Amino acid sequence: MDQKMEQLRQLAAQIRIRTIRCMESAGGGHIGGAMSIADVLAVLYGKVMSYRASDPMWPDRDRLVVSKGHSGPAVYAALSLSGFFSEELLNTLNRGGTSLPSHCDRLKTPGIDMTTGSLGQGISCACGIAKALQTRNCASWVYVIMGDGELQEGQVWEAVQFAAHQRLDHLIIFVDNNKRQLDGTLEEICNPFDLEEKFRAFGCSCRKVNGYMVEEIDQAIAAEKEAAGRPGVIILDTYKGIGCDFAEKASFNHFMTITKEEADAAEIEILRRLKQGIVAKEEAYV
Repeated sequence: MDQKMEQLRQLAAQIRIRTIRCMESAGGGHIGGAMSIADVLAVLYGKVMSYRASDPMWPDRDRLVVSKGHSGPAVYAALSLSGFFSEELLNTLNRGGTSLPSHCDRLKTPGIDMTTGSLGQGISCACGIAKALQTRNCASWVYVIMGDGELQEGQVWEAVQFAAHQRLDHLIIFVDNNKRQLDGTLEEICNPFDLEEKFRAFGCSCRKVNGYMVEEIDQAIAAEKEAAGRPGVIILDTYKGIGCDFAEKASFNHFMTITKEEADAAEIEILRRLKQGIVAKEEAYV
């Protein structure tokens, strides 16, 4: 077994646990979409991204824009595990005076590169950052995590077309394809059709991976970094609430109240699955 990949699986499990715990302290949160990006966050913070936790504004750092800003608690969990701030701060989520609001805010939280939450706008911000770095001949990478539901925003496709036209080849877009949004499934609300074909038609390199397999995510990032002259897109095939058993079972898991009993049981189940080599219910990754 690859030791580094096992470390990333452990990191993803801890991101899930800390996310659930901080939402428990707040009484609830956007659990579904936070769980489905835990694995990509583990790969980014645990291996791929260049950053300095002691110097969050280091000019040569890689940037991460989490366009689906309501998944901020998962990012906060990753930041705390990466040394940007203490785990105790997670217990202040969304409380008065906190530096951890429910949606990402670059003016409040160390390690957050862009304020997000208005869906569809994060990709435009990421393109602006990538273009500015390109103009400065900076070798830093820009990563953006988007929800699949927000792809219904027309602004997204304007930004993608801009990125391809400007040859922003240090930009990698992740789509959390968890198949559900606030009001139902994507097919019910607005059929997304073939996302890979759409992104390729807009001039991007694109591939789909299992969104909770850290090996596949890592390999896809390495491959997309070779796509010179155009932005890369990685479709994370996953499902909402993955890894958190009570969220997986819920018919509506966009936002849920979370009790201590539920959080305790979820942590035990996450660690059980980690020990047995699974993330998604009983599907093995080893």
